[in-house]
Amino acid sequence: MFAMASLPARLIILPLLLLFGTCNANLIRGGDTPQKPFDFFVLALSWSGTSCSSVKDCCPTNACCSSEVATGFTINGFWPDYNNGSWPSCCDGPKYDQNSISIISGFLNTYWPSYDCISAPACGRFIESDLAFEWDTHGKCASPVLSNQYEYFSTALMLYFKYNITEILLKAGYVPSNTVKYPLKDITSAIKNALGVTPIVKCNGHSPIREIQICFDKTLQIEECPTYAPSKCPSRVKLPIKNVTQVPETTNYLSFRGSLNW
Repeated sequence: MFAMASLPARLIILPLLLLFGTCNANLIRGGDTPQKPFDFFVLALSWSGTSCSSVKDCCPTNACCSSEVATGFTINGFWPDYNNGSWPSCCDGPKYDQNSISIISGFLNTYWPSYDCISAPACGRFIESDLAFEWDTHGKCASPVLSNQYEYFSTALMLYFKYNITEILLKAGYVPSNTVKYPLKDITSAIKNALGVTPIVKCNGHSPIREIQICFDKTLQIEECPTYAPSKCPSRVKLPIKNVTQVPETTNYLSFRGSLNW
C-alpha cells in the first residue's frame, strides 16, 4: 500500500509552508560567470519501487532500507530550468545549514529521501547529504523567487502535497505491481485530467516508471512543461512495488560516508 501523509500531519505542515510571490528577476551569479534568470521550476518525482529495484546492498542513509520512507512517488528534485532545456547550477548563495530546515526535517526524510549510501560531490566539493547537494546545485539558483533554504525545501514539499501524483494514480486504479503493465497514455491522461497539464514521464529499462515531472512558473502556478524532453517510455509501463532491504548490522556506513566530507 501507499504510505500517505495523514491528515493531521498535513494540518501541521501546511500552515508552515508559505506561498511566495514573484520578485524582480536579477542576474544570478555562479562563481565568476553571470547566469541569466531561470524560466520555470521542475518538480521531479521518483517512483520508489523503481529506485529500489536494483538495490542489493543497504545502508542507513538509503530509503530502500527504511519502511518509514514513503512508498509511491518521492521528491527527486525541485529545479530551476531554462526553456531551452538547460539549467543554472552552482549559483552563489547561503551555505547549506541543516538547522535552518530542522522544523521540516521529518517531512524531508520521509518525502525527499536519499536512495544512495554515499553523497555525490556538489559544485566541486564533497557535501554532507543529498539535501545539501540539492541546495548547492539547484536551490541557490532559485533566487530571487525563493531566497533561502527553508523557502526552497518547504515550497517543494507544499507542491508535492498539493499535486499528489501518488494519490491521483491510486484513485484512478493504478496500484503498485511487479507484474501488471499499464497503458502509458492512460496514466498520462489520469494525471492530466486531475492537474490540467501533461506530465513528463521517464522510464528505466524496458517498462518501469522511474520519474514523473511537472512544471511551475515563477509564481508557483502549475503549467505545461516545455516539449524539449519527449517520453522514451514504451506504450505499457509498470509501477514496481517497493521492497525494503534490511540494513546489515556489521557495516558502519555512516562513518564511511562521513570520511568523504573532508
